[in-house]
Parts: sequence; C-alpha cells; structure tokens
Amino acid sequence: MELMDIKAIIDKLKSTRDVSDAELEALLAAEDEEALAYLGACAREVREKIYGKAVYIRGLIEFTNYCKNSCYYCGINCKNVKADRYRLSDEGILDCVREGYELGFRTFVLQGGEDPFYTDDKIISLIRGIKTMHPDCAVTLSIGEKSEASYRAYFEAGADRYLLRHETASPLHYAKLHPADLSFENRMNCLKLLRKIGFQVGCGMMVGSPFQTTQNLIADLRFISEFKPDMCGIGPFIPHKDTIFKNEPQGSLDLTLKLLSIIRLLVPDVLLPATTALGTIDPEGREKGLRHGANVVMPNLSPVSVRDKYALYDGKICTGSESAECIKCLSARVACAGYEIVVDRGDHKSA
Repeated sequence: MELMDIKAIIDKLKSTRDVSDAELEALLAAEDEEALAYLGACAREVREKIYGKAVYIRGLIEFTNYCKNSCYYCGINCKNVKADRYRLSDEGILDCVREGYELGFRTFVLQGGEDPFYTDDKIISLIRGIKTMHPDCAVTLSIGEKSEASYRAYFEAGADRYLLRHETASPLHYAKLHPADLSFENRMNCLKLLRKIGFQVGCGMMVGSPFQTTQNLIADLRFISEFKPDMCGIGPFIPHKDTIFKNEPQGSLDLTLKLLSIIRLLVPDVLLPATTALGTIDPEGREKGLRHGANVVMPNLSPVSVRDKYALYDGKICTGSESAECIKCLSARVACAGYEIVVDRGDHKSA
C-alpha cells in the first residue's frame, strides 16, 4: 500500500478511532519508516494533549516468584525446576516502599506469581501497611486470577489498581499458550469483575508470542478499544531458556511500537507503559516507546539480590542497579526522549 494511503488510515484512526479490520491489517503490515514515524507523531500529539510531557513512574516490587500455574511462555512457571525461588518478607516489601517514596514514587506495584502462600489476609495486610505508611500513594496489584470475593477484599482494603494482562483475545490462541487448567473465559471474566468492583484496570498482551497471527492482534485491538482499560501493558515476547518456547523468535520492536501508537489513538486517555521488555530487546526501547505514545515507566524497586530471579523471560535489564541509580539513569533517558518524570500518583484521567 502506498505511503499516502497508510497516512490516510492513520489520520482516520486519529480523528474517528474507527477503522476497518482491513485498514488495521494494512497498518500493521506497513514497513515504511516514514509511516512508522508519522504514526508515532500522531500518537505523541494525542498523548501530549491529554497528559502533557509528564511521564509517570510506578515502583515495581516483585515480591514472589513462586507460581501455581504452568503457562508455557513464563520462566517462573511451576514446572521450571531450575527457577531459584524466593519470597520477600512483609518488612522487606515495606522497606522497598519506604525507599521508593524517598525517591519520588507515589505508586507501588506489588507483582508476583500466583503464589498460594500469599493468602488474602497477607495481601490485605500489605495493602493496609502501605496505605498507613503513605496514604497519598496508590497501590497496584498484579497477582493474577482471583475470586470476586478476593478482588473485593483487596479493593476495600485500599488497593487502587489491578493489572491483569488478557494475553490474547483469541480463545484458540490462548489455549496454545496455556495448559488446559487455565481458562480464557475466566481470564476475561476476572477483568470484568475488576472493572465492576471499581478498580482502575489494566489489560495487555505480548507482541509476537508463539502462534500469534495478525488476526489475533486485530482481535486484541478490538478488545482493548471496547474494554477501554485504564492501563494497557504490551511488550515484545522474549523467550525463556527453560520453557518449551525457548527456541521461538522474540517479538518485533517495530510492531510493538506500532501497536503502542495504535492503542494510544484507539484509547486516547489510556495509561500506557514503555515496558522493561521493550528496553530489553533494544537499548533505547523505552525511549522509543515514549516517542510512540507511552507515558508510564515501571522501574524495579525489588532488592538487587532477587531481581534476576524474577525471570519471566531471558535478558531482563536493570537487574543489578540500585533503585536510586536506576531512577537517576531513567530520568536522564526520559529527558532525552523529550519528556519528564513527575512526582505524582499518575491516575487515569477519569479517576
């Protein structure tokens, strides 16, 4: 398709947020560098109209790498006997929060595998501990599929946000990435429950995951457009050496950047991270993500001693930097991209 035609699709997407599947397919297939640059410029324009030059930081605390699930792509799946397992103590988690607060973080993300050790009571105690210590901060959970009662208890304890990647909007594709005991229907139902309860909700998917087709990605975009998440985390698939997908190719940088921009145009006020995975496949991946519509970064506040153990994929960056060193480096990188890190909870505009 000619560059002029691709630009016309981008203009239509920007102005109406309503394009056909065929137009999305053409946009995803476009390889012209000028088209990618134009798409990124449009996404930046929309992002800056709503959020200005601000980049919001989330302090990521990876508090357990135990998981009861055996998702085929994940390095901490329960069948990986080579994983070096750990759990942070409650005091260790709160120490991360204290340090992060001093560095300017006002959102903390508790992320972990689906670890039965962390009962609802334990999670609720952690939420209340953080909120008591820093009531001006937001608490985000990223701990997988739970019951409605559990989600409601977390919300009532003070949790503000919940991240649960939908992984794929195709049931058939979902079944190729997960064992039979995990259900596409339950995953989607969890997202609906979180929205009903009142959380700011995040979904998302891997780009270039095994067996993924262009039609799968279009279905993902349709789902994101209809669900209108408060947050949307996407990043390239990166294989892990101890999974059955170890020899699969990693996801494409350019395709991930395209999708970031398209999502920004489809859901203009979404909070959109430039992910660690993006920075892992390209030294300037996060900066490029910010230039294609992203407005969130999630530095790691976990103790250095455990960072390389939370290995969802191979080659993860920033596993050896102290938190203060990491945020200083990231601030400079964000500035190079033309933006600035702000001390702010960074809530969705509707919150």
